[in-house]
Amino acid sequence: MKLAIIRCMQTEDYCPGTSDFKAIREKTGAFEGVAEDIELIGFTSCGGCPGKKVILRVRELLKRGADTIAFASCIQQGRPIGYPCPFAGKMKALVEKEVGESVKILDYTH
Repeated sequence: MKLAIIRCMQTEDYCPGTSDFKAIREKTGAFEGVAEDIELIGFTSCGGCPGKKVILRVRELLKRGADTIAFASCIQQGRPIGYPCPFAGKMKALVEKEVGESVKILDYTH
């Protein structure tokens, strides 16, 4: 798996992504049951509310080899701030439309 993670820009100041990296390393959370090696291709933010830059960032991640896009838990589940992104559904729909069936999309990381 060649993984790219999209995170919430609002959490960058206090969340370094260590729980995401631990979930990848230990194959827990969204990565439970992944038999193949997981290579992290990129770790970037949505670009800020309302996530309009996510498509440009996904295109760049795909150019760099990503075959799986994960929305970090801060976006879909509101971890660690306790507030899921109100634009999460729209961002996911835009990404799905952009990448089609060729790229796997994960709703969370840990």
